[in-house]
Amino acid sequence: MKIFTAEQIRKCDEYTISHEPVMSIQLMERAAETCVDWISEHCKNHRNFAVFCGNGNNGGDGFAIARMLFSKGFDVDVFINNHKAKFSENANINLKDLREISGIAIKDFKEASEYRFDKRTVIIDALFGTGLSRNLEGEFKDLVELLNSKNNAKISIDVPSGLFADGISDENATIFQTDYTLSFQFWKKSFLHPETGKYTGKVQVLDINLSQDYILETETNDFVIHEMVKKIFKQRNEFSHKGTYGKAAIVGGSYGKMGAAVLATRSALKTGTGLAFTLAPKCGYEIFQTSNPEAMFIEGGDDFITGFEAEEDVVFGIGPGLGKHKETATSLLKFLKNYSKPLVLDADGLNIISDDKSNLKLIPKRSIITPHPKEFERLFGTTESSFERLQLAKDKAKEHDIYIILKDHHTQVVTPEGKVFYNITGNSGLAKGGSGDVLTGILTSFLAQGYSAEHASILGVWFHGKAAGFAAKKYSKEAMLPTDVINEFGNVFEELNTAVEIQL
Repeated sequence: MKIFTAEQIRKCDEYTISHEPVMSIQLMERAAETCVDWISEHCKNHRNFAVFCGNGNNGGDGFAIARMLFSKGFDVDVFINNHKAKFSENANINLKDLREISGIAIKDFKEASEYRFDKRTVIIDALFGTGLSRNLEGEFKDLVELLNSKNNAKISIDVPSGLFADGISDENATIFQTDYTLSFQFWKKSFLHPETGKYTGKVQVLDINLSQDYILETETNDFVIHEMVKKIFKQRNEFSHKGTYGKAAIVGGSYGKMGAAVLATRSALKTGTGLAFTLAPKCGYEIFQTSNPEAMFIEGGDDFITGFEAEEDVVFGIGPGLGKHKETATSLLKFLKNYSKPLVLDADGLNIISDDKSNLKLIPKRSIITPHPKEFERLFGTTESSFERLQLAKDKAKEHDIYIILKDHHTQVVTPEGKVFYNITGNSGLAKGGSGDVLTGILTSFLAQGYSAEHASILGVWFHGKAAGFAAKKYSKEAMLPTDVINEFGNVFEELNTAVEIQL
């Protein structure tokens, strides 16, 4: 799914209106109907709606939503800025229609402070849409602060008021803190970053049938990973053999840190690689032969790795539990100097490289690295926000011709060509030691199976998050473990295979 800027979305609306053809007021009606369908389905235990409408088209959406909710039997009160009576053309049309309904009270914003917000009242925010370009001030700022203080359920239409669609807001900006955002047709970039996404609650992207021609023809470098995984995923050939699916080698483990390499190896095995190897120190031999009997063990030292072997046709995933012992670091850097094929680098593999920025040039072209924010900072330097970090990642991915997976709530896959793919699967249950090791195993396995680095990265982060979703449902986010995530891989593959078969 493409992510468009606010300006591109505005042009998409205009293109739809001129080419469908449909009048702008009809498109607003279509959007409102889609919102009301969702609201009436998900708010069955609520009877009253307090709808706060601005003077622009977002307010026009709110007026139409209020009218439709009332027609469905809900109690509706509408709040407007009465002393600023200049509304957009479409908002004014819907406001006039609303005034003709005797059962809907139209109140001034100032009356909100005395309004009785009982526990069955839902607050709907239709104050500002994607066109907002400055911080809320004056009456609107006071109103949003008042509404934020209420414990009622809250829904924002298209964008929470006060939030910019394309970038970061000022640190002290006043922004509507919603429980749900009903976003028209597209994810907005600000929904996907921690500094701004914290205001959106759960995002529901509603299809309002904007022009598919415009969407297909309009270029962007930002995407949400969603339907594309069905096109990336390769079903297994019934006449295949183990050699068909490549060789994955996990390099990691040290005394006291064998679990990380165990998880990565098991993850690689469970995601379908034909042959799996673990290069680890001798002290982990019994652990690996017991925990992962399907994988072959290669001894690389006693208590930590002191030697790397570069076998032919093997894809390496380096870092889980590796440690930063001097001999390990020397051995890794020597290996990288003489190795040119794409591989996966994570954890201590990245930490060793970060000790000297000149080591970055040793990373083989088209490789995948998976830093969390602190590891990224050690590698490339500090940034002021996740937006700046993403821009730096784009610069570095291009400079070094590598794929950077920025781990976050919405993990980003950054390509050397400047594309960014945001992942929307996963949950906070992954905020546990070992989760990154599981991802390393997935990526190494997919790379070994012949997926391109871009496709392995996109499918890998989606797959990891999807499995975490199954694990959270079964065990809860608090109790789920990385091993539980691995155990759900079969359910993810089943879903993928079913989706591909239906698509065919």
